[in-house]
Amino acid sequence: MQKKAELTSTCCRFCEAPLTHSFCDLGISPLANSFPNNELLQKAEPFYPLHAYVCESCFLVQLQEFESPQYIFSEYSYFSSYSDSWLEHCEAFAENSINRFHLNDKSQVIEIASNDGYLLKYFKKRSIPVLGIEPAKNIAKVAESIGIPTLTEFFSAQLAQKLSKEKNQADLLIGNNVLAHVPRLNDFVKGLKILLKSNGIITMEFPHLAELMRYNQFDTIYHEHFSYLSLTAVQRIFMDNGLTGFDVEEHPTHGGSLRV
Repeated sequence: MQKKAELTSTCCRFCEAPLTHSFCDLGISPLANSFPNNELLQKAEPFYPLHAYVCESCFLVQLQEFESPQYIFSEYSYFSSYSDSWLEHCEAFAENSINRFHLNDKSQVIEIASNDGYLLKYFKKRSIPVLGIEPAKNIAKVAESIGIPTLTEFFSAQLAQKLSKEKNQADLLIGNNVLAHVPRLNDFVKGLKILLKSNGIITMEFPHLAELMRYNQFDTIYHEHFSYLSLTAVQRIFMDNGLTGFDVEEHPTHGGSLRV
């Protein structure tokens, strides 16, 4: 059954230019991580259009929003700690960040979409204060069980304001594979700026659009990935919100990623 849903926007979620250029049309599809239980197996499964557009103004590739993040991510099936290679990647990132940015027991590291504590545990091991922000209740419980303090909320500028007023700002603010999952990009990046100390560092890691195109990774296009990110688009989004990039790295994770 194709679910009828009103499009929340036919304009670019960053610059609001009209979306008229098709990038990849994959027809209709159910949500990628929706696993029907026995009761739902007796009912028609909802299908949604899976059609990515590219903005002719800022070159952000994106899907229109059919289901909200609250519906997709409040209970989630992906646990980051299940991948040994990903854990190795994250441990190396933690060690590099601690040394490069001179983090210590007086620093504050905050991760958005912190999942099951897969990354913050490496900072905690070095006695660096950490805070996770993870909307999926089932996953946040696992992080809490290993001693990672975790807010079970969706990140937004409003939440960032609240934390900032509580003097809970970041020396290092991390977002691994979350930027593509955010439909309200400007509010999200505005929140990053608010949550950051004046001399703080943000690191964002995300699958690279160029690799999707080079290797025809059409299977990485699905509804919870609202955006498909190039360095060009990300630079514009962050600069428009008063943030300046100073470094970029290429990594082989998730089919080819950028860390900015």
